Amino acid sequence: MLSPLHPQFRIGILGGGQLGRMLLSPAMRFNLNLAVLDPDPAAPCADFTPDFHCGELTEYDTVIAFGRDCDLITIEIENVSTEALFALRNGDFSGPDNHPRLVRPSPEIIQMIQDKLTQKEFLIREGLPTAEFVAIETQADLPRHFQMFPAVQKLRRSGYDGRGVQVLDSPDDDRAFDAPSILERKIDFEKEIALIVSRNPSGQIVTFPVVEMEFHPEANLVEYLFSPANLSEALIRKVQEVAAHIAETLQLEGLLAIEMFVHGTDILINEMAPRPHNSGHHTIEACLCSQYEQLWRAVLDLPPGDTTLQSPAVMVNLLGAPGQTGPTCYDSPELKNLLSNPGVHLHLYGKKITRPYRKMGHITILHAQLESARQLARSIRRNISINAYSEESE
Repeated sequence: MLSPLHPQFRIGILGGGQLGRMLLSPAMRFNLNLAVLDPDPAAPCADFTPDFHCGELTEYDTVIAFGRDCDLITIEIENVSTEALFALRNGDFSGPDNHPRLVRPSPEIIQMIQDKLTQKEFLIREGLPTAEFVAIETQADLPRHFQMFPAVQKLRRSGYDGRGVQVLDSPDDDRAFDAPSILERKIDFEKEIALIVSRNPSGQIVTFPVVEMEFHPEANLVEYLFSPANLSEALIRKVQEVAAHIAETLQLEGLLAIEMFVHGTDILINEMAPRPHNSGHHTIEACLCSQYEQLWRAVLDLPPGDTTLQSPAVMVNLLGAPGQTGPTCYDSPELKNLLSNPGVHLHLYGKKITRPYRKMGHITILHAQLESARQLARSIRRNISINAYSEESE
């Protein structure tokens, strides 16, 4: 087999969104030979990837056709055909040249994390702390679990960025989903935190510094991220040990983002994602090695990078403006003026269409004093959102 750094070693990324786009920069520095598959012909990666393919990530034949031309397949989104990934990993597909391909992270990990119930069952089997929950099939099951309320209902599949999650006050709450879900007892937590851990096939495990997150009250997605997290050393060690245990138990080959609640001196694991994550965007500027470079190091079995935090950082997501849908207008005086502030780093995702609360970009603010960065971030969030073009903006 060719060396992963050989120019003919072909790497396929399933997903061409903003996470894939941010993977491109370190890939170019490593001179990696990339191909990208995404269902959107105008995906953020499309204009920057010479080998861009448009196709559904959940269609078996499409993923097989894409992956058979690759030596290694990785992901930037977990909503993919794991049936195809198993077949590619095992060389179990029809046609010529059907030798096994490398798939990292493994199809088993992706399949487990695609379903929030199997995620929970893994945590329970490993004796790891998580919120009390029950599985339900339909909305009609809710009254049988009245003791769980108030509760958080989460669709078992396809929920992300606040979609597929609903807080319910009672079993007859008309906001409930009528679909297979898990029902969690609502936790009176103090903070939401996250940690990204990497592991390469050689078994080297590295964690990034723990971060705190604040969520948008309407969109239920990350609005602010603060690094480092304001936690005791003992709690940070506990979080890191849990993350390393999970990575080793799963025999992870790649990245894993783990979201948790802080509840007194304890932690409860909320959800996991086997890919780069919103909670690691700030690592591009704030850490010696970003989460995106770390993914390449992990899946290519290279030595892990140094995750040391170089500066306190705050990340704020730039969201689509409420009530606006249409062609994206990134050209605003507010964004231009923002760049006059030292330590401000702007990332625009190049999405052609803006929608209310859609993630359109992010800003990372580096400052020796975390509180100063926090104040600037809140000012940015109050004054800047991504609008649709109008006659006045043209």
